[in-house]
Amino acid sequence: MSAIFVNLPVTDLERAKAFYEAVGFTINPLFTDHNAACVVVEEDHGYVMLVTRDYFQTFSDRPIGDPSTTVSATTAIFLDSREAVDDTIDRGVGAGGVEERPAADYGFMYQRQIADPDGNLLEFGWMDPVAAANGPAAVADQQA
Repeated sequence: MSAIFVNLPVTDLERAKAFYEAVGFTINPLFTDHNAACVVVEEDHGYVMLVTRDYFQTFSDRPIGDPSTTVSATTAIFLDSREAVDDTIDRGVGAGGVEERPAADYGFMYQRQIADPDGNLLEFGWMDPVAAANGPAAVADQQA
């Protein structure tokens, strides 16, 4: 099995857990304690580890950046429809997230970006299945 874990530093673990649950993910209690919480994005494939800043600092000798003022990465999560993207963003904003940029609609792909309460950037998107399988040009060929 291959799986990806994205580790994000957070200032308030309970607030972060509430945000990620609000956008539709679940918390795996088997891998959650006072230092970190395991957010299940896609069972057996994708996870986000919300890690308190003090504990996160034990992972590296470099200083931890402040995601509310600088961007080091964005985590992109693709959903099944444009409507699911819009609904997820709406729930995230309702749970304390901030949509910092307008939606990006490329025809074959639709994306919206939200900052979690700590400033970590998430992009939720949808891609036309034809484009996902054959590249963006296939959608243009299909519409011609």
